[in-house]
Amino acid sequence: MTDKFSTLAALAYAYGVPAVSATIKQQLNDFIVDEELGFNCTGNGEHLYLRVQKSDLSTPDVARRLQAVTDLPLVAIGYAGMKDRRGECSQWFSLPLEASAEYKIKGIEDANLAILETQRNSRKLKIGSHKRNHFQLRLRDCEGDPAQFDARLRQIQISGLPNYFGEQRFGRDLSNLAQVQALMEQVVGSAENSGPAAAGLQHQHFKRGMLYSAARAYLFNQVLSSRIEAGNWNTYTPGDVLNLAGTDRCFAVAAGAWDEQLQRRLQEFDVHLSGPLAGAVDLKDKYISHGKVADIEDAVLRQYAVLVQALKRCGLNSARRPLRFVPIQLEWHWETATVLSLRFALSRGSYATSLLRELCNVNSSNQ
Repeated sequence: MTDKFSTLAALAYAYGVPAVSATIKQQLNDFIVDEELGFNCTGNGEHLYLRVQKSDLSTPDVARRLQAVTDLPLVAIGYAGMKDRRGECSQWFSLPLEASAEYKIKGIEDANLAILETQRNSRKLKIGSHKRNHFQLRLRDCEGDPAQFDARLRQIQISGLPNYFGEQRFGRDLSNLAQVQALMEQVVGSAENSGPAAAGLQHQHFKRGMLYSAARAYLFNQVLSSRIEAGNWNTYTPGDVLNLAGTDRCFAVAAGAWDEQLQRRLQEFDVHLSGPLAGAVDLKDKYISHGKVADIEDAVLRQYAVLVQALKRCGLNSARRPLRFVPIQLEWHWETATVLSLRFALSRGSYATSLLRELCNVNSSNQ
């Protein structure tokens, strides 16, 4: 049976559908992102780390340029996260390059790409290994009462935001989900087949990994949306698994053990409620939702049985992700009556597009 996918526009809003709108990315410097690694390079090792400044280039565009000038395999080039094409972004890359060949990387530079610094490190840069991203955004052509923009931003500061995966995960017009569906149906169909068809599914790791991520992200978003609709995405519900802010660590709360101290930690963003990243569940896992929360999650996941079954079949283990995030040092000011400037930082895994979605109806300029 084919699962049906809804668009991101159908996801619930924490603070109601915005009555105001704005346009982003009219100019490249309307969207500025600086990646913070959060760790120090060793100063030596086989991997050259380079921090670049790119404009109107995607992260894969830069990786392909590095491949072209070094003749390294594309898979050998590391980066911590994808950065927007339409904007001015700094980010780190790594490549296993001998010191005698470092001169080659200068060949990537042009008006849209500059090398800001280089360092040596002992390990390849991996996806998700950075600490946070710093944003400077300019919203133009703001329509609606400026007081409504201000009020929603203050609400975000106080209560945080739904930690939705952004549209980048799903491809243009949800194209990744269409590919996910075809792949998952193939996986489920091969469940009893140990021959060449099933064996062939063990290859194409990069593409499959991207599609697995899209599937898990979509399911997580649906669970989160369901909890927003139920009014408990930001409120402890018996059976919740908590996430320790800024880490991948989780812990469960014993029945009847929720107290004022835990409530205060939740209000202060020291801990967050969490939702499922679908996959096979280890019954020995201490951090499995139960009770009312498990009922909510199961009711959503049952609607996408093909995806869930295939993720398990492919050997992915279940995990947890925070249901909310809070922007770090969120500041804003009005440059003019219709131009709003925002500054904030986000920990890895959170999306600026999810913040903007809750703030206003967004028109994206591709000029």
